[in-house]
Amino acid sequence: MELRHLRYFLAVGEALNFTKAAAQLRVAQPALSRQVQDLEDEIGVDLLKRSPRGVTLTAEGKLFLEEVRELLKRADESVEKVRALARGEYGELHVGYAPSPTVEILPPALAAFQKAVPRVKVLLHDLSSDELVTGLRDASLELAIMVPPAGDQTTGIQFELLLSYPLCVAITAAHPFARLKSITLEMLAAEPLVGLRRKDYPEYYHFIDRIFASIRAKPRIAVECDSASSLITEVEAGHGVALSS
Repeated sequence: MELRHLRYFLAVGEALNFTKAAAQLRVAQPALSRQVQDLEDEIGVDLLKRSPRGVTLTAEGKLFLEEVRELLKRADESVEKVRALARGEYGELHVGYAPSPTVEILPPALAAFQKAVPRVKVLLHDLSSDELVTGLRDASLELAIMVPPAGDQTTGIQFELLLSYPLCVAITAAHPFARLKSITLEMLAAEPLVGLRRKDYPEYYHFIDRIFASIRAKPRIAVECDSASSLITEVEAGHGVALSS
């Protein structure tokens, strides 16, 4: 039994006329009659009553017609889902992100993507930079929104620039720097710094270290934070100044 046998029977069962069904299917009527007869022979049940006046469904034929209609509907839906998946229009998309640098990008990007491809379910994963790189390499993530990592971690990974941020110095209103028009790196090198957690944001420290290395200095990290919001809280508490975007 093949799907075409079921499609032929469905057409005949709905039209109750071999001539109309053959025209609808664009097959020769004798071939259609033979295929439906083969189906009946295979399942061992008469599905149609044939007479010079036309065709009617047997009780078994009526039941089988409903089952075939539902089965073919599911088959067509399955084929369409597979084709949509191949086109990237169906399925799941695993997206990794680092919260701090993606707060402006992710919400509007998600809204636009879901509008364009509503049948793709986006699964978000809040991860550290190292975990994002690992996820991309082992294919547990399709893509990641992040600051490019330092060193050779980028090997084999393609990056696309989405947004760039200016670097700012975060200080309290009471800090002496607040009265100045400009601040030098030498001045910052003498201050306790509030930074992001090194193990979660290694690329942040790679950037900071590179900046201070230009004046042959090292940053004086006083506090490490797990997010940009906690970094600002520590600055407001007077525990240091911060370099942030």
